[in-house]
Order: sequence, then structure tokens, then C-alpha cells
Amino acid sequence: MENQIPPETSRPDKLYFKIGEVTEITELAAYVLRFWESEFNIISPKRTESGQRLYRKVDVESILKIKYLLYEKKFTIEGAKKNLKNNNKQKPGPVPHTSFEEIKSELLQIRAMLD
Repeated sequence: MENQIPPETSRPDKLYFKIGEVTEITELAAYVLRFWESEFNIISPKRTESGQRLYRKVDVESILKIKYLLYEKKFTIEGAKKNLKNNNKQKPGPVPHTSFEEIKSELLQIRAMLD
């Protein structure tokens, strides 16, 4: 099963996001984010000394996956947890070994095509 996030969702290139920024990006209410924090252990924002939540980019991506599963695919919370757990268990395939010379050769070919 796919866990795709709709491509129209824009995500600024930042390391940390305040809860207000995350609500704008995800179009979710702050109370929903706080509830999902308690339900999904993959969302774990850092806290500042004043107690303000700082979400990492990976947290925002996880929130968007959860939103997709719950709102688009109509999963229950338990179903979404199982789906996320199963997808995290899947190991990526072996990374193909590419030598520096192969990369250089390909880049030179691309450069020749552009000239």
C-alpha cells in the first residue's frame, strides 16, 4: 500500500517549524497535532526552554503521511499506526555501487548533449 503525500503540499526548506507554521503547512488545527503526538510515536517535536514545540522536517512529513492515511485513505487511527509500522519495517533494497568514474562519464555525456 502506498503512503504518498499529495504533490501540491508545499513544505518550506527549514530545519524546525513552530506549531503555527505546521498548522499552515498541514492545514490541521493545533489541537489535532497535539492529539496525534500522543497517538503516533513517530511525531516527536522538540521543546524549547519555554515549552514551545519545534517540529523537525521529518515530523512534518510524518504528519502529512498520517493526514493522507486518515483523511484520504479513510484509515482508522489504529489502521494508520499499523500501516506506518509495516512500511517502516520494510528495508530498502541494496544501494547500487556507482564509481566516481561512472558518474563523471554520465555527467560528461549530459554536458555534451546540452552543448
